[in-house]
Amino acid sequence: MTHVDGKVAVVTGAGAGIGRATAELFAANGAHVVVTDVRHEEGEETVRRIADAGGTAVFLPHDVSSEEDWVRVLAATKDRFGGIDVLVNNAGIYVIAPVTETTLDQWNRLFSINVTGPFLGAKHVVPYLAERGGGSIINLSSVAGLLGAAGHACYGASKGAVRILTKDLAAELGAQNIRVNSIHPTYVKTAMADYGAAVAGKTLEEMGRQMSVLGRLAEPEDVANVIVFLAADESAYLTGGEFVVDGGGGTSVLAV
Repeated sequence: MTHVDGKVAVVTGAGAGIGRATAELFAANGAHVVVTDVRHEEGEETVRRIADAGGTAVFLPHDVSSEEDWVRVLAATKDRFGGIDVLVNNAGIYVIAPVTETTLDQWNRLFSINVTGPFLGAKHVVPYLAERGGGSIINLSSVAGLLGAAGHACYGASKGAVRILTKDLAAELGAQNIRVNSIHPTYVKTAMADYGAAVAGKTLEEMGRQMSVLGRLAEPEDVANVIVFLAADESAYLTGGEFVVDGGGGTSVLAV
């Protein structure tokens, strides 16, 4: 499908959802995958699934808000596979709350994972990518980083930060042949969508009909396909881009 055969990809938050689908797709196309997550059992399950399908993957426990964890995980990846070609900053958490009810602890924890995580990942992976003559960093943002939605001041601000961080990194790292792009999904059929639907008092099917001209929510694989493409040789001239995966959800303010 795409030329990622032999590449080494680190995928954070790969114990479930988009991260798991991405790790599995990388492995199915011949990449060596490092699955990271704070959830040990889920991360190990992703590795088992990849191994059962004939792929190559290892699991490393990883708190993306910890600089020490980033140093350890990336060093261990090089020790195991000889280098790093791709970083997918997928790990993230979701909070829906009115701004007047959002606590500072919620804000700080969400930003430590959703924004500090990608910052630390980029900071520490760049030397490894440069050793390989370049590489790809793919940051998971959201349509909430492009559009306003009630109850999303905390989450949307974090994903907007990821969007601009991506463009700043692309400008800074292009001379080293390191490409940086962001992905902006709508609701995907994961635990986050379950949470969002519950808060809205709607079913996933109702959400899909409301948010996409295709009449459905995204599957994790819909997003994984774009991520793996952005890591592949075919996307060699794409950097600083924002890739919206929303089923034609449009550009108006979301009412969710």
